[in-house]
Amino acid sequence: MSSIAPMFDLSGKIAAVTGASRGIGESIARTLAAAGAHVIVSSRRIAECERVADSIRQAGGQASAIACHVGEMAQIEAFFAQLRERFGRLDILVNNAAANPYYGPIQDTPLDAFQKTVDVNIRGYFFMSSAAVKLMAENGGGAIVNTASINGVVPAPLQGIYSITKAAVISMTKAYARECAPLKVRVNALLPGLTDTKFAGALIREGEANRLFVSHTPMQRHAVPNEMAGTVLYLVSDASSYTTVACINVDGGYLTA
Repeated sequence: MSSIAPMFDLSGKIAAVTGASRGIGESIARTLAAAGAHVIVSSRRIAECERVADSIRQAGGQASAIACHVGEMAQIEAFFAQLRERFGRLDILVNNAAANPYYGPIQDTPLDAFQKTVDVNIRGYFFMSSAAVKLMAENGGGAIVNTASINGVVPAPLQGIYSITKAAVISMTKAYARECAPLKVRVNALLPGLTDTKFAGALIREGEANRLFVSHTPMQRHAVPNEMAGTVLYLVSDASSYTTVACINVDGGYLTA
């Protein structure tokens, strides 16, 4: 047996993944379960959470479903109340749920789209992390991974408020990591490039936007969700035990081109 495998073993860990009913979040949930974690599959709709959790269990993994709209404070509180009652601990949190309801000129951003994006992408991540840190600290620490975006480094055209919130997620990651290190909670971020999900599907199907991205990417293609999950597994496992404040680009080289 390889001596490398134990570094990525998550057996006995409780891991919560938001936005896990499809796309990148679903791939992350499946990967953490395959590594041995009991995964809490979470998104707004319980039926979709149950579908993913049931599929994980059928594949031999451990999973439960708890619905949570991270843009609603009452739902965040209810989520952690259920988690504490049912499991008593949390070792891993992946903040992956996101909102991007507006695509257009930044100066025309509607107030409702602005508010929804901020509520989910900033306030949701912040208070999910706060609750997670408190619970993790009670049990010797843990790991948080925030799904940011390369748009948080280089704002994307016509995605102004989304890009702004993802820049905030990068800053939030650094702030939490610095303050929570003494509590043995590591906090890092994943920065995906353009990935073929329902969330980003419109951009991929819109030929010119996809062409511009691909032409600027050294690897000359967009990503698929499974290509994000391995980085998250590294960041939540013992393989990264001395890694915190890291913001890892998984973008085919886009930001260096």
